[in-house]
Amino acid sequence: MLDKRKIREISKDLQKRGIDAFLLGPGDDLEYLSGLKTGECERFKGLFILADGSYFCITPHLYLEEFEAAFGSEAPIYVWNDKDWFYPVLAKAMNDFNLNDKKLAVNFGVRAVDAIEISDQQGVKLLNGWHFLERMRIIKSPSEIEKLERATQISDAAFRELLGFIRPGLTEGEIKKKLIELFEERGADGPAFDVIVARKENASKPHYNGTKGVIEERDLVLIDFGCRYESYCSDTTRTIFVGDPSDEEKNLYEVVLNAQEAGEAAVRPGVLAEEVDRAARSVIEDAGYGEYFNTRLGHGIGVAIHEAPYIIEGNKTPLEPGMTFSIEPGIYIPGKIGIRIENIVVVTDDGCRSLCKLPKDIIVI
Repeated sequence: MLDKRKIREISKDLQKRGIDAFLLGPGDDLEYLSGLKTGECERFKGLFILADGSYFCITPHLYLEEFEAAFGSEAPIYVWNDKDWFYPVLAKAMNDFNLNDKKLAVNFGVRAVDAIEISDQQGVKLLNGWHFLERMRIIKSPSEIEKLERATQISDAAFRELLGFIRPGLTEGEIKKKLIELFEERGADGPAFDVIVARKENASKPHYNGTKGVIEERDLVLIDFGCRYESYCSDTTRTIFVGDPSDEEKNLYEVVLNAQEAGEAAVRPGVLAEEVDRAARSVIEDAGYGEYFNTRLGHGIGVAIHEAPYIIEGNKTPLEPGMTFSIEPGIYIPGKIGIRIENIVVVTDDGCRSLCKLPKDIIVI
């Protein structure tokens, strides 16, 4: 159901900014406020929040039951049918709430073509509302942390069982499919993102999305995985070895592990996000592999798999208790090898704790 306290906070923020209304399309913000999970599609739908504290929804009839469950009877719901274009219904809603020729912020869930149409037809001035909920979402409540922890417990358990399944002859896709099945068997809503299983040189691509590679003896396999539980995500990466690793692989793994632990050790309230990145990155640079660590160190996590705070050079956001984010250094040598170790941590009063309980030492199967 809709969180009315958060709606009031957003309305007050709109007043301070001098903005008349905020349109939230399908996506993380809307799910965060209401639990609504409709997914993105070409049919226009969303929630309008006004500076005066009122709000209303618009949806195609296809999603009416979902909107009624999420918003109850207190929010007016304007419904349109597939045989008609959505715009006449939207125009009526905006007229009813006196939004013509006003300032309207939109978030990333609103399609550009729809935002332009609203501006052209209703004379509104469009503003970027992408970051409006960032401050609200960046600090997790105890109940949110509990859900993140439960999602991580599920993915931890699934990964432990997966280790007994992996063997030479399997494809990356078969391992990926098995892991998703293990998530769902343990009560997850499904994967939190497109799970990555990358053997050997494929692992040099940080966001590899192939499935055809066949596992061989003495292979390295990078697995980046996470599930979703009651809207909240887990995210973990482990790099495992099918047979004993080479001396070079052991050395690279140790460098990445030391960087990951240096990153975790740097986390405490008041430290800047970029300082955590620097603590981990300097370990890899000092070992001579700086050019092969060309991604940020981490990202926030919650309803979205990637959200604020981003742990990257240049981000001067001070860390606060309740922030949750990944620490995931890696070394990616093109066409040869990739190694990454990733844990999600929550900032505490005096440091941080990892939600993931999997070992970080070398795993050989």
